[in-house]
Amino acid sequence: AWSVTFHPGYYGGDVPTKAYARVRNSLKKIVEVAKNEGIDIWIRPELMGSLSEFGSLEEVISLSKEFENVLPCIDFAHLHARARGKFNTYDEFKDILIYIEKELGREALDNMHIHISGIEYGDKGEIKHLNLNQSDFNYKDLAKALKEFKVKGVLISESPNLEEDALLMKRELE
Repeated sequence: AWSVTFHPGYYGGDVPTKAYARVRNSLKKIVEVAKNEGIDIWIRPELMGSLSEFGSLEEVISLSKEFENVLPCIDFAHLHARARGKFNTYDEFKDILIYIEKELGREALDNMHIHISGIEYGDKGEIKHLNLNQSDFNYKDLAKALKEFKVKGVLISESPNLEEDALLMKRELE
């Protein structure tokens, strides 16, 4: 394996700073074990879609700045759901990529782990994953921004119909 993504957890009634400390302490142990065992792998806290889940864009970026071999898994559909409809235009996708590069350096764009799907969301964020063509998620503008920034890495479809949406994104990215 080259890259392992994980869901960092829930706030569980904690204030975000307390949840951050809890996740950070657990991640520190994981990074130490991987290093001591000679496991050379990228560890990726995922950007989560529900407001009750730890894993905002800022949180996963901040965790990535604290440890070697840690970079975020950017789930653009989750970001869209977490923001309840925002982060869905070409300019917004560009701003996200600019922010990632500013905070983590060009390496983060050359070594991205991305998840996409269509998504249904409500007042509390993510409800469920959908196929791209069944959602308001603007995958065409995302593909345009990824191409413009020459993003490299892996893009994983989390749609109910994985194969169809993976091929759809492949065509958009070519």
